[in-house]
Amino acid sequence: MGIGRRGYKTVQEMRSKYKFGPFSVVSVVIFLTTGLGMVYYFRSEKERMERQRIAEASKGVGKPKVGGKFELVDQDGRKWSSEEEMGGRFSLVSGAVGMNEDGMIVKQNVYFGFTHCPDICPEELDKMAQMIDLVSVALPPTSSSNPTLLPIFITCDPARDTPSVLKTYLQEFHPSMIGLTGTWEQIKAVCKMYRVYFSTPEGVKPGMDYLVDHSIYFYLMDPEGDFVEAIGRTHSAEKAAKIISEHMSDWKGKIKKS
Repeated sequence: MGIGRRGYKTVQEMRSKYKFGPFSVVSVVIFLTTGLGMVYYFRSEKERMERQRIAEASKGVGKPKVGGKFELVDQDGRKWSSEEEMGGRFSLVSGAVGMNEDGMIVKQNVYFGFTHCPDICPEELDKMAQMIDLVSVALPPTSSSNPTLLPIFITCDPARDTPSVLKTYLQEFHPSMIGLTGTWEQIKAVCKMYRVYFSTPEGVKPGMDYLVDHSIYFYLMDPEGDFVEAIGRTHSAEKAAKIISEHMSDWKGKIKKS
């Protein structure tokens, strides 16, 4: 006799119906998916708020401002204005901790590189090139909603680092890197804006040899010219690119694409 004819179900049929308890398989899947989604959201939001806290702390009240408007010359010999070129873009500036004659670290925030650096600069610029490519993959510059990253290398050795020297040097690392130089006075002024220890002697004669000791850092600046976060040698290219991409993704202000 079928179920439809006898009008009732056996104990086995009832057990089969409720073998998953009061929840159906679909309900369990929806419950788990929603729960995992909420966990991911709250973790992502917590990380975003932590990045925002770091960025806001970097420009807190009472702290010396890092950066400012300046004009230098790029690797093609053209006039380069920070206000025109950096405004509306995230900028990645390669810098270093300057040292005095005794090799002791001098208090400052940013220090710019130089092409005669034998070891650290080439290694870190190789890493910078990897960071640029990784950020481009994470945030394709072709998307109108994504901020762009402007990688900048400012020499602290203007006597030796002419535009042509910078151009040849930076071509070995990445085509998007901007190399900047200028007069001794201009570079000294920019270093002061960025709280850089500037040790290059004035009036260097052609062929004169001198040494600049330093340790490399990268400084991320936002489209409004504010310092966001420093990236040191302990950061791998992958970790650094993740930090940069996350800060760029968090940005809600105006951006410039070209």
